[in-house]
Amino acid sequence: MIRLLLPALICLAAGATAVADEPRAASNETAATARTQAAVRESLAWLAARQHEDGSFGSGNLRGNVAVTALAGVAFLSGGNTPNRGTYGAQVARVVDYLLSQTEQSGFIINRGAISQGPMYGHGFATMFLAECYGMSPRADLREKLVAAVKLIVDSQNREGGWRYWPDSTDADVSVTICQVMALRAARNAGLHVPKTTIDRCIAYVKKCQNSDGGFTYMLGDRGESQFPRSAAGVAALYSAGIYQGPEIERGLDYLMHFLPGSTQARQSGHYEYGQYYAAGVMWQAGGRRWRKWYAAASDDLLARRAPGGPYWTSPYSDDYATAMACIVLQVPNDALPIFQR
Repeated sequence: MIRLLLPALICLAAGATAVADEPRAASNETAATARTQAAVRESLAWLAARQHEDGSFGSGNLRGNVAVTALAGVAFLSGGNTPNRGTYGAQVARVVDYLLSQTEQSGFIINRGAISQGPMYGHGFATMFLAECYGMSPRADLREKLVAAVKLIVDSQNREGGWRYWPDSTDADVSVTICQVMALRAARNAGLHVPKTTIDRCIAYVKKCQNSDGGFTYMLGDRGESQFPRSAAGVAALYSAGIYQGPEIERGLDYLMHFLPGSTQARQSGHYEYGQYYAAGVMWQAGGRRWRKWYAAASDDLLARRAPGGPYWTSPYSDDYATAMACIVLQVPNDALPIFQR
């Protein structure tokens, strides 16, 4: 099992302590329903059949996009598959092969021929996936390229303490920053060096982005209203950096609970898959009544959103992306990935 191979939840901030809003629910209370488990099995099989010969995922202009490919890999890992082990072990191994083939000498993981919403998104997701696979893949060059990818993240942190679309960006936003800090957390969990100063500066930046209502703005220089997807990312960034309690966490969780999956507020928020991906991880960390209420609503909402007659989800960013994100969310209770473990 993945969780037996890597230490779980290593704190990056001194003195961080995990807490819940009430005693943890028993494992059978957080387990997925039989209907949800069946849906995940069908959807993972559909996703596996979509993998290209080179190991990548995505369609159209997003074919070979490293973010979509890495997230598909995370969906398989979330089911307990590891490189060449498990029902989808072969698919995981091919994702590793593909992402390493797209790693440039600088450590930048990018397919320059595929459309991207921002290359550092893809780099962050890919680095996180490779860090989760580190120690479980026979690829001799995995450590070398992973170390280079982590170094690129550390070196590209800008003066604000966050990250943006490209390694040389001079400004930052919460959306890209969460991808980098989760990658750094995964790397740290795997035993790679991550400077404490990098995490400390990131924590300071994310806290500055929180609005008075508990949600998060997109950028410091253009402080706007809070929105659900970026606010889920903001709380997830603090958790990933080792901050498990404090006013920022409580206010952030209270804000997110106004966007329960299936609610009018959630339907109007946009970036559905992205927001649910981060919110599910956040609520799993919070535990207790928040988690139970959120996961029940998320499961019902996601299953209702599946494509008519098909075991997959649709999105303008590619059906592979939507299906991978949905499978990750629905498999959070598996507690299989160190990056999502309590």
